[in-house]
Amino acid sequence: MTEADIVAALDRAEAALDEGKSLRGTGFWKAVEEVKRRPELASRLGPRIAAIDQRAFRNWALWTVPFESGLAAAGAITLAGVALIARSTRARRPWNWMLFWMGTVVLLGSTHTLGHVAVGRAFGMRFTDWYIGSITRPQPGVKVDYATYLVTPARQRAWMHAAGAIVTKLVPFALVPIARAASLPRWSRVALWLLGLGQIVTDVLWSVDASDWKKFRREMRHA
Repeated sequence: MTEADIVAALDRAEAALDEGKSLRGTGFWKAVEEVKRRPELASRLGPRIAAIDQRAFRNWALWTVPFESGLAAAGAITLAGVALIARSTRARRPWNWMLFWMGTVVLLGSTHTLGHVAVGRAFGMRFTDWYIGSITRPQPGVKVDYATYLVTPARQRAWMHAAGAIVTKLVPFALVPIARAASLPRWSRVALWLLGLGQIVTDVLWSVDASDWKKFRREMRHA
């Protein structure tokens, strides 16, 4: 695509959004991929691409929260998970393992997106919202500011996408010594190992073609 072709695709995308339509068929994402291959265009066209992306996101997302508010909530939820696990080390059975697993579930749910945020911000990316996706994709997530995303080197973009999945895989293994120190039933430690290994197997078999790892592979192709 020439730069004129890219600009034409952005024109079509804006017209489609003005008419209440989606970006389908406008060539917008093809134009974005071309900009990724030509970093010299990112600073010039990035703000316009980001504005289009944000409008499409607002039309798609089921529910959004401003980034700072969502970050505070995610941090509080993570601290709650840590507190449950800490309390489990002083509780009697069966409360010890019940509190431990409640905390584990909370951490698995909250640290995934925080992993994206921590790595993304370390690489200079900004984020605009926390959100719940559409009815067909109700998983929570965090929305990146595409203007900062496009000017970030491709390899760093890739690792931002991978960060959430990596954190989720590490959590069960990191909790094994805590479960041992808390004298939890042996099955709890076995379950943590199985949970961690099961997530890795799932990623290898299925997630490389979807979700975070699909985005990781996409950006690494531009690296």
